[in-house]
Amino acid sequence: MHHKNRPATGGSWPLAILLAAVLAVSGLAVVRTPTAAAATGGFATRCGIHFCLDGKEYYFAGTNTYDMFNYGPGSGTTDAEYVDKARIDTHFADLAADKVDVVRLWMFSHDDWHGFEKTKGVYNEREFAEFDYIIASAKAHGLKLVPVFENYWEAYGGIDSRLQWEGLSGGQPGRAAFFDKTRCAGCFTSYKNYVSYALNRTNTYTGVKYKDDPTVFAWDLMNEPRYENQSAAENVDGTTLRAWVDEMGAFVKGIDSNHLLGAGLEGHGTGYGFGGDEGNPFVHVQQSPYLDYTSAHPYPTEDWAHLTLDQTKALVRAWISDSHNVLGKPFFMGEFNVHNVDRPAWWTALYADFEAAGGDGSAFWWYEDHNVDGKFGVQAGAPELAAFRAHSDRMRAKSGQVVPTASPTATASPTATASPTATASPTATASPSPSPTATATGACAVHYVLADWGTTFNGDVTVKNTGSTTVDGWQLVFAFPGNQSITQMWNARPTQNGKQVTATNPSGYNTTIAPGATVNFGFSATSVAGTNGAPQAFVLNGRTCTTY
Repeated sequence: MHHKNRPATGGSWPLAILLAAVLAVSGLAVVRTPTAAAATGGFATRCGIHFCLDGKEYYFAGTNTYDMFNYGPGSGTTDAEYVDKARIDTHFADLAADKVDVVRLWMFSHDDWHGFEKTKGVYNEREFAEFDYIIASAKAHGLKLVPVFENYWEAYGGIDSRLQWEGLSGGQPGRAAFFDKTRCAGCFTSYKNYVSYALNRTNTYTGVKYKDDPTVFAWDLMNEPRYENQSAAENVDGTTLRAWVDEMGAFVKGIDSNHLLGAGLEGHGTGYGFGGDEGNPFVHVQQSPYLDYTSAHPYPTEDWAHLTLDQTKALVRAWISDSHNVLGKPFFMGEFNVHNVDRPAWWTALYADFEAAGGDGSAFWWYEDHNVDGKFGVQAGAPELAAFRAHSDRMRAKSGQVVPTASPTATASPTATASPTATASPTATASPSPSPTATATGACAVHYVLADWGTTFNGDVTVKNTGSTTVDGWQLVFAFPGNQSITQMWNARPTQNGKQVTATNPSGYNTTIAPGATVNFGFSATSVAGTNGAPQAFVLNGRTCTTY
């Protein structure tokens, strides 16, 4: 959201505290029975332009919760004194009953009350223990989480607190100094220390480290970062924010190679007709090889946006198109909502168009457990949740397509017509020359993105037809620089012979490349630390490609 103010703490708080006390005494919790809750499964992964779960494409319907981390009195030295477990469980039960699959939520606060890090480098064990319970409860209710490491905005302290710890002032746009190492090297250190502490923490309820827990769907580096109004060029290019994302993304992946990672961007930009150029361009920042998905946060009915329903559909489609076709990554609509319009009607239309455009995951802002936010808050029983549940049903129905995989030693015949679930014959071999059934026409260009974590890495490959004739059936041949070995490939069929790799079009989809169009595939692989790098040449159906 453009600027999230802290929810009011008046109104129903006394009643909530009284109810918690009654539940604690009685030992009872009022819960709603989940209906057709999605299983949490294993680690979510990226399969080219889509998410995958347990080897199958995965599409999800989600929400944000904002304030769950501060459920409870927030004082005392024991969990019983500090956290309201019954309230957390009830909220997750409500979320599951309304068919929420993924919850994006805050894992930051520098406040005295329920602060994770109240002063620099001092981590509040009681607050982290509360988040331990949140993760355990989410798992018990069949939901996955997208915790956010830090806040650009001032709510719960945000990066203003980290700047103040270094003797600098925050505020907008002065807080941009946080992303500039020449101005605030200490900000980089304190952020990394916090992230490292969280990722390496062992959950006191499950015994599983955060970095090893598949209940976490993904991490967001920050809520809505921007490097705004530092220069006209920076507003458009986002050079400084991209450098920060690269450094922090590499740091996170160096600790945790299990989980997906996003930047938490809003998607603003004059080119999209939504917001302005704020030093956080959608494409450039999210081209970072350490980011697994893109995000945007549309609030079309805000006064500064003032978009119609049709304009909002076009905006979301533009993000999805750039995410899939330019960046080759899944798209997560990490926040959205509308007000002063017919919300159920807007949600119904937006969800349907989002699905038709191939959107990968959504999370509306926000599912509250009592009346806090009269503008965007949504509670159990709200009429717009009928549109959400229908969206969730359709996203679950889309999930489950098996993604083709192959072992690094398996080889695929260039003329094979097996289904994507079939395994390749281990005795077949592939020649670097074009398949007899492929049409070697036109020129080509290849974009290779390497995300290297030492002994493991991911490669993301986009192949563009720069010629004037459709390529009908394709094979891309390239060679690794060292002892790299593919363990899994998606959106293509792999054959590896020593350093040489041949990626052949899948069976039944993405088999042609029209003039000016692209296809994308990706892979996971092992390596010897320090020996990795981009291949020197790419050959498509016998034609040497340029690189870009």
